[in-house]
Amino acid sequence: MAARVGMVLVSHSERLAAGLAELLAQLAPDVRVEVAGGTAAGDLGTSDEKVRSAVVRADSGYGVIVLADLGSAVLTVLDVLTESPRTDVVLADAPLVEGAVGAAVLAGAGADLAEVVAAAREAREVPKLP
Repeated sequence: MAARVGMVLVSHSERLAAGLAELLAQLAPDVRVEVAGGTAAGDLGTSDEKVRSAVVRADSGYGVIVLADLGSAVLTVLDVLTESPRTDVVLADAPLVEGAVGAAVLAGAGADLAEVVAAAREAREVPKLP
């Protein structure tokens, strides 16, 4: 696998995050996508330890984009990022599915972290209907 920007998907549901990761593997097979879904006990919720571990696994030296599904997942990620001095791990203000697809495609093409984050954020503005 070529070194690319890595991706972490944070969801209250482990199955939701895993399903999205499965989709991204088809679209961008060279991108390291890790999931941090559910609690340590396997319940719905989020886990700061799962987020930390997923960031480490996703990191290939080119930065990591993190996308989260709902408010408390965002707060969990922000708590984890606040603990770390790293500037190459970025939480994208983007919709989880559409943002992840845009980010994965650009990361797969070899884009840098800023371009990957911009692609995820751009998904907020793309209408689903004409």
